[in-house]
Amino acid sequence: MHKLYLDEDVHKKVATALRLKGYDVVSAHEVQNQSLADARQLEYAVSEQRVIFTFNAGDFDRLHKEYLKAGREHHGIILSRQQPIGETIRRLTTFLFSHSGKDLKNSIYWL
Repeated sequence: MHKLYLDEDVHKKVATALRLKGYDVVSAHEVQNQSLADARQLEYAVSEQRVIFTFNAGDFDRLHKEYLKAGREHHGIILSRQQPIGETIRRLTTFLFSHSGKDLKNSIYWL
């Protein structure tokens, strides 16, 4: 089962809805990580062994490449453009159902 961390730009309702579906999800809002730099957000996700989901594609694509170049590991990055909350929940649920944790480690995906 995936452990997911939602970046601060993702609405808190997404975390609530995914938990109701049985996923282990925490939001940056819930752990007081609002306004942390993107690198710190990813470090938090790594420290908690969580896949990070964010709308901040450019910065996290860069961070992913930096991690790989430095030989550092992360548990996965899922990127998406901003969309309505219901659509975000639907797409994330479908994605998480069809990908294993092994698929996501050190990888970056677009919803």
